[in-house]
Amino acid sequence: MQPGKRDKRGYFITFEGADGCGKTTQIQLIKEYLDKKNIENILTREPGGSDLGVHLRKILLHYENPVSNIAETFLYLADRAQHIEYKIKPALESGKIVLCDRHTDSTIAYQGYGREQNIDEIKHLNSIATAGVIPDLTIVFDIDTEIAQKRLQGEKDRLEAEGIEFHKKLRHGYLEIAKNDPKRVKVIDANKSIERVFSDTIKVIEEILNV
Repeated sequence: MQPGKRDKRGYFITFEGADGCGKTTQIQLIKEYLDKKNIENILTREPGGSDLGVHLRKILLHYENPVSNIAETFLYLADRAQHIEYKIKPALESGKIVLCDRHTDSTIAYQGYGREQNIDEIKHLNSIATAGVIPDLTIVFDIDTEIAQKRLQGEKDRLEAEGIEFHKKLRHGYLEIAKNDPKRVKVIDANKSIERVFSDTIKVIEEILNV
């Protein structure tokens, strides 16, 4: 789909970034912005965007025993396949804008760059899980790793609790993803205030959606 031209299929926007980047706050603000303009949209997330995904999310983020890297990857892929089939595709086919908190690029960043698994294999598995559905736009909220870590308060999930070197790999991974796919992936400086980050993000979305 060409930027600025939405068809009956709707529009698929994913939001990415390391833990603590402020991504979830920005997505909620974007949804409120679209709602005020009476633009049909749904807000969803991975993992946990489907009924099955809710159960998988509990395992992925809070399972207390060791999980093999490969098992972890396939659990994310199972969540994604269910999510695409029963939530994302129907919403796109009805003409809605889909706002998704994490998607395929998270698996590349976390399991590929973070866990150091084969990135080409992950891309292939992602293509199977998504049945060819690709985001029209991906926004990566880039933030200094030390700042992001300080933002994480309270009890941490399995991935948030990984060491700082792991999270530095994630940041590098996301920037590499953006570098390799600049038409789809736009990087926003998330070191700024919530208001500035929102302003920068909305400029990108307005330009792409022509709203």
